[in-house]
Amino acid sequence: MTDLLWYQYALIGLIFAWSGFVRTSLGFGGAVLALPFLLLVVNEPLVFLPIIAIHLLIFSSWIAWSGHRQLQAAGVGTTSPESNIDWAYLTKALKIMIIPKLIGVVGLLTLPAQVMTSIIFGIVFVYAIGYVLNKPFKSKNKYVDYVLLALGGYVSGTSLIGAPLIVAVFATHVVKEQLRDTMFVLWFILVVIKMVSFLIAGVDLQLIHQLWLLPCAFIGHLVGEKAHRYMLKADTGLFFRVLGAVLILVSVVGLIHPPG
Repeated sequence: MTDLLWYQYALIGLIFAWSGFVRTSLGFGGAVLALPFLLLVVNEPLVFLPIIAIHLLIFSSWIAWSGHRQLQAAGVGTTSPESNIDWAYLTKALKIMIIPKLIGVVGLLTLPAQVMTSIIFGIVFVYAIGYVLNKPFKSKNKYVDYVLLALGGYVSGTSLIGAPLIVAVFATHVVKEQLRDTMFVLWFILVVIKMVSFLIAGVDLQLIHQLWLLPCAFIGHLVGEKAHRYMLKADTGLFFRVLGAVLILVSVVGLIHPPG
């Protein structure tokens, strides 16, 4: 990510701030709702995925641990669950997702960048339609659960944007108070696998750019914490519809006129 113009660096910084906001406020989407915008700036998924992965490792562990400390501080006699993480369902889901995840990692490291970019934009387009129609992916059948988890694991392996598929299943099995932190533990585990594959394949982790992009994501994280508390009480349908419309526009532009 060298030899870019100043406004491209500015756009990348803003997008990572947006990524931090979305990740913290929703508990997912830091990659799926940022990567399409990043690819319009630089059409190289493997440039941004290591940066997103490291951000996920840092913020997912931080938020999950903070949730645990807050639960301890609440003390006995509250209505909070005993843990901020549903370890039982997390373990069950990982058993289904692990093999598709590994297959997806291999796909990312072998597919040409242009093919991977088109796949990413296509997946985001489908997600966005669900947001606009206020009908996000939901699962009410155990066999559908298995398919969505396996597909989500594969997509997560290819591009780290399988969250909407995975959340569709977790949201029906994990109570709201545990959902966000449970998802963050899952993201941490999945991203560790991704990072190992990056190291084995010799992918540039863009560590120098972490020095300025991590603070950008942190700013978004701070705003996202406040938004998360608000959205637990408010109707977020309008937010998702607007977000979906923007993502459809970005995806269409990316598919018709690929960046590069």
